[in-house]
Amino acid sequence: MSKSAFVALVTCFNEDETINYEATRAQVRRQVAAGNNIMCAGTNGDFTALTYEEKVRLTEEVVAEVGGKAKVIVNAGMPATFETLKLAREFDRIGVDGIAVITPFFIACTQDGLIRHFSTVANAVQTPVYLYDIPARTQNHIEPETAAKLAQHGNIAGIKDSGGAQQTLEAYLQVSRENPGFEVYSGPDHLVLWALQNGAAGCISGLGNAMPDVLSGIISAFNAGDLTEAERQQTRFTNFRTDLYALGFAPAMVKRALYLQDQSVGASRQPALLPNTEQDENIRALLRKHELV
Repeated sequence: MSKSAFVALVTCFNEDETINYEATRAQVRRQVAAGNNIMCAGTNGDFTALTYEEKVRLTEEVVAEVGGKAKVIVNAGMPATFETLKLAREFDRIGVDGIAVITPFFIACTQDGLIRHFSTVANAVQTPVYLYDIPARTQNHIEPETAAKLAQHGNIAGIKDSGGAQQTLEAYLQVSRENPGFEVYSGPDHLVLWALQNGAAGCISGLGNAMPDVLSGIISAFNAGDLTEAERQQTRFTNFRTDLYALGFAPAMVKRALYLQDQSVGASRQPALLPNTEQDENIRALLRKHELV
C-alpha cells in the first residue's frame, strides 16, 4: 500500500491577529500542488490559540479549498471530552477524512481516562478517529498497551506519534502489525523515512510547511522504490530540521521560516514569541544555506 504525507498546516493571521483565511487557502493550494495531504488545527496550526468557532470555519475553508484533491485530517482534541466531542461532531458534519484527537492537556489523565476519552469521541462520529500523542506538550502519554486496547475500537483508525522517541514509535508500529487497519503516522521529521521502512502508513509533518517538495519527494521516492532518492531527500529534510530547531520552539521556527518565504502567513497570536530581527536573520541565513529562497 502506498504511503502518504500530511502537512500539519500553519494557520495564517492578519496583523490584528484575526485569521487570514485567504492566505491559509493559498498554503493549502501550495501543499496540494506539491502532492501533500492536509492536517489542520494541529500544533503547527496554533490550535490552542483558536476559538471553537474559528476551528469550525477553518475546517470548512480548508475542505472547500482542497475540493477532494487530497485528504484532510483535523484535530478536535481539547482538555475536556465535552468540547472535544462538540468539535468532532462539527467536523463529522463538514466531512473530513479523519479526526485527530490530541491527548487532553492541563488535566492529568490515567490510561483508563484516556481510553474513555477517545472511545467516547470515536463512538459519536462516523469519521475515522486518529489518536494524537505529543506528551512533551500535553503531559499525557498514550502507552502502547493503551493504543493496543483502543486499536480494537471499530472507529479508531490509527495514531499520530509526535513523541519524538524512536522506541515509542517502534512500540506503536508493533501495535499496528498486531492490529491490521490501525495505522501509524510518524510526527518527528527526522524519522519520516525510517518510519516508512518500518511499516508506518505515512507521516504528519510540521517542517513540510517550509519544505513541501522535499517532504513529498521522500514519500514519492519511497513509493516508487527509489531508496537512494528517498534517502537524499530525507537527508535534506533532517539537515534543515537540525539547523532550524536549534534556534527555538519548533512550531514557531517553522512558521517564521515560512513567513520569511511568504509574508502573507503572518505572525502567531500572542503570547507566542514576537518577531525578532536577529532571529529572523539567522533563519534567513538557513533558508539560503538550504536553497529555500
